[in-house]
Amino acid sequence: MTSDLEKPAKPKGRWQRPLALVAIFAAMLIGFGVSWAAGNFQQIEYWRYREVAKYDHNRSDFTQGLLVHEGILYEGTGQFGQSKLQRVDLATGRVLNSVSLNKQYFGEGIAIANGELFQLTWKNRIAFVYDPETLRLTRTVRYAGEGWGLTFDGESLIMSDGSATLRFYDPKEFNVQRRVTVHDGKRTIDDLNELEYIQGEVWANIWHQDNIVRIDPKTGRVKGYVDLGGLKPLSVRLNREAVYNGIAWDEVNRKLYVTGKNWPNLFEIQVTE
Repeated sequence: MTSDLEKPAKPKGRWQRPLALVAIFAAMLIGFGVSWAAGNFQQIEYWRYREVAKYDHNRSDFTQGLLVHEGILYEGTGQFGQSKLQRVDLATGRVLNSVSLNKQYFGEGIAIANGELFQLTWKNRIAFVYDPETLRLTRTVRYAGEGWGLTFDGESLIMSDGSATLRFYDPKEFNVQRRVTVHDGKRTIDDLNELEYIQGEVWANIWHQDNIVRIDPKTGRVKGYVDLGGLKPLSVRLNREAVYNGIAWDEVNRKLYVTGKNWPNLFEIQVTE
């Protein structure tokens, strides 16, 4: 008899080949960014960015919503007593016109739908609706829960509330049409913040993360991530609340802009593999 330490080695051909195949297969999954969900393999893609241009941005603006419409940058800002909505000349940073919210409101995401400009509030459960050119208040609508990000897909307003859920609203009556849970495989993606609808996808900032998540709005499935690590200006890197927040897609000129809360700059970027 032999002790456990003295047992003969198992034949190499029987054991090492399957282990090698497993290792190769695992490496392939990691290399191609594959997730396992609901019994199916799903490929998750990862992108980087290239900085194209840099513009001045008011550091006092706690950016909560961002969009480009007819060549004009629209920005909604937050903080009690400081929240506002403004139209900005993109090239110069000059504020064309603006409106301030009452100090009881904390401004959140913005979107233009069917000729109306919507601005959410954080915990007041009310959205203000304006004329997009004059910023004249035309009506208000109410909703349940918190308001974070907002965008428009051509049919529905899409809202985030800081969870993994996206809610779809009818712009006219502001009724909830449906909900989806954003997920990467079996893992839900919480803290969804500012939103932008880009070529059939919902792009979302994730609170306190450098990534933009790209979402299939029909299913909530994560299609991939854009890593913006390194873009945050040096002057605000020690400010924990100066997070990435603000995605604006210029559909006409095919340009993408991003910024963050209290950042001194707005960036035009291109997404690369």
